[in-house]
Amino acid sequence: MNQQLINNTISYIKALFAGNADGHDAEHSLRVYKNALAIASGYPECDLSLISLASLLHDVDDHKLFQTENNANARAFLEKQGVSESTIERIVTIINSVSFSKNKGKTPDTLEGKIVQDADRLDAMGAIGIARTFAYGGKKGRNLKDSVQHFYDKLLLLRDTLNTDEARVLADKRHAFMEQFLGELKEEL
Repeated sequence: MNQQLINNTISYIKALFAGNADGHDAEHSLRVYKNALAIASGYPECDLSLISLASLLHDVDDHKLFQTENNANARAFLEKQGVSESTIERIVTIINSVSFSKNKGKTPDTLEGKIVQDADRLDAMGAIGIARTFAYGGKKGRNLKDSVQHFYDKLLLLRDTLNTDEARVLADKRHAFMEQFLGELKEEL
């Protein structure tokens, strides 16, 4: 794995997401990267370079944040870094398989895609998922009731959509914490 390319990618996402406070920031991408590496440790046959770059770049063209087409931000960055066209295509294919809303019921075709999708979904669960939900809801002007509904519409469904055994193990604790939080919230309300 090219560590300089990873470092350049981290610098790129930190600059691109500077000032973002809705839960889709550079810190989110770094957690997805960390999750992906943790999951990948159980799959020695996977391509860590693809996983690393796709996990770090997975939100650089997110439709909620950018008005780009055909992964323009990711492609431009990777081309500038001298990444081959065939590798860029593999990376953007993984990136395009990550989104929950765009890929409902779809499983990525590659192990690397499954790992990155699972890593992103893990970051929408547990304490960090709760924090991100309310950060995004606040930015979008959602009230408490609408933000809580997001747990039932998406977050509580995530555990059952995971592709890898490694991710499922990590998800169990996070899922239980969300259920506990919602129970406490309901009682307080």
